[in-house]
Amino acid sequence: MGAQELNGKKVAFLVAGEGIEQVELTEPWKAVQEAGGQPVLLSPQPGSVQAFDHLDKADTFPVDVVVSDASPSEYAALVLPGGVANPDALRTDRSAVSFVQQFAASTRPVFAICHAPWTLIEADVVRGRRTTSWPSLATDLRNAGAEWLDEELVVCEGGPGPLVTSRKPDDLPAFCSALVERVARVDVPAGA
Repeated sequence: MGAQELNGKKVAFLVAGEGIEQVELTEPWKAVQEAGGQPVLLSPQPGSVQAFDHLDKADTFPVDVVVSDASPSEYAALVLPGGVANPDALRTDRSAVSFVQQFAASTRPVFAICHAPWTLIEADVVRGRRTTSWPSLATDLRNAGAEWLDEELVVCEGGPGPLVTSRKPDDLPAFCSALVERVARVDVPAGA
C-alpha cells in the first residue's frame, strides 16, 4: 500500500471510555496512518480512554473529539473496535448511537470487529445485512435481522454504504487491508 494512498482522509474511531480491546484500536489506526490517512479518536467523554489486553488494563489514549460534537460528514469511514465492555457502554450512549446511525445512512463504509456489532444492533443498522462478529454475538445479530457468517471478513454492500465486519484479533490483517482499500475509494476532500 502506498504511503499516501488515503491522502489525508479522516477516519473516525468511536470508542467508549474503557474496555476497548487495544489491538483492535491500534492495528487499524496504524494501517490508516501508514496509508496517509488521519485517524481521529471519538468518545462520549473528553479526556482519555482506557484500552485493555483482553481483561488486563493496557494503555490509555487521548480523545480527539467528543462524539456529540462530531459530524459524520467529516469522515471517510467509521471504525468500531471491539472489547466486551466498550460496545456495551457505547450502545447506552445516545450521542454514540446517533453518530453510528447517521454514518450508516451515508454511502461511506462502517467497520466493526469482535464485539463492536453490539453498537450496530443498538443503532438498528444490521437488519437485512450480512455480518460477522465474535461468535457469542451471532444470536444477537440474527435476532436484530442480520445474516451471521463465520468468516474472517464479511463485506456487505447492500444498504446505503458498505458494512465491513470481522470476528476477532486474528482477523485484523484482513480487516486492516479492507479498511485501507475501502477508504481509498471514498470520495471526500482530504482533511475534510
